[in-house]
Amino acid sequence: MTTDLATWAAERGVKYFMISYTDLFGGQRAKLVPTPAIADMQADGAGFAGFATWLDLTPAHPDLFAMPDPASATQLPWKPEVAWVAADLYMEGAPVAQAPRNVLKRLVAEAAEMGLSVKTGIEPEFFLISPDGKEISDGMDTAEKPCYDQQSLMRRYDVIAEICGYMLDLGWKPYQNDHEDANGQFEMNWEYDDVLVTADRHSFFKFMVKSVAEKHGLRATFMPKPFKGLTGNGCHAHISVWDTDGRNAFADKEMPFGLSAEGRTFLGGIMKHASALAAITNPTVNSYKRINAPRTVSGATWAPNTVTWTGNNRTHMVRVPGPGRFELRLPDGAVNPYLLQAIILAAGLGGMRSKADPGRHHDIDMYREGHTVTDAPKLPLNLLDALRAYEEDPELQAALGTEFSAAYLKLKHAEWNTYTAQFTPWEHDTTLDI
Repeated sequence: MTTDLATWAAERGVKYFMISYTDLFGGQRAKLVPTPAIADMQADGAGFAGFATWLDLTPAHPDLFAMPDPASATQLPWKPEVAWVAADLYMEGAPVAQAPRNVLKRLVAEAAEMGLSVKTGIEPEFFLISPDGKEISDGMDTAEKPCYDQQSLMRRYDVIAEICGYMLDLGWKPYQNDHEDANGQFEMNWEYDDVLVTADRHSFFKFMVKSVAEKHGLRATFMPKPFKGLTGNGCHAHISVWDTDGRNAFADKEMPFGLSAEGRTFLGGIMKHASALAAITNPTVNSYKRINAPRTVSGATWAPNTVTWTGNNRTHMVRVPGPGRFELRLPDGAVNPYLLQAIILAAGLGGMRSKADPGRHHDIDMYREGHTVTDAPKLPLNLLDALRAYEEDPELQAALGTEFSAAYLKLKHAEWNTYTAQFTPWEHDTTLDI
């Protein structure tokens, strides 16, 4: 049954709705709609000019309409008179194929046709920094090994506890919060769920963290590598697949690592497309400063640079920490919440269909002994390499959709070209006297 948003608002005292969509670059776009107008918006959508956001559209295109999905409606805990609602994009009555949430929903439907439901939990990391973005916000957070530092965690108690309290109120079932491996860095975890629910919550989480940080006079960043020498922001994803009977199709205690034959083929799809995956999971120029970083102050980057998998070992791209699930450690904080889930489904479902083999696992410390692995490709060194890998993977392009893939590649190549046109201080300092 479709929830009537006007009734929902009246029951909760909501005065405004933020009808929100996420563009190809992960930008969150919204219109603030007064509740008396929400019935019309629920019927016809809120109008946007698509060219004004990061979509492959021109000023000549017709209006873009954002149709609110009532199932995603979320009252802002810090401003209860406002509700956020994720929207699906339409143009002239048809779904916009390049829109990230539409891409994900199509793949969710494909999984359902296979009798499967994919569930994920994510581990988003972020820094709390000064408003000007130049330094971490806590001058006392200086430990060489700052991970799990309780003093630094408690100095930011007001921010972290407020966010966690809101997640409790929203029913997300958060279960832990910690100071992460970099000075000024934090991670917050909540219970896994169906991929669309996780994507919507991931999108809202980023909005909420930034809003609460600003409320406290701080700034939150999910940038993959905001500070030289410090561990970057990852967004690890824990993945499992369930059948229509509620059985975890990945779980088989008789198999190595407790990962079933079906789970191995899903993992096989991830491994097969890993280099192309990076174009989505690591979508910015800065992303490759994280996955190809030198040793950090703490002693490890906690990011992969080679396409390998293992058991409970955090130095690989994929680890299988226990029966029935595996963790993809490639994504970073810049990843689009909807495209992260979409690329997991696209690669994994393709692997299940083709019975893909993930290849042999490695039980070594990749940070110390990675140079001994000669049968696994290195992950892309930069965004251009990742885009080229995606261009050379027609199977993955088709799985995500040819229209989406063309739009994404076009805009990302333009972003790369903008980056390469910049002159940096490093160039000046190292080549001025050549």
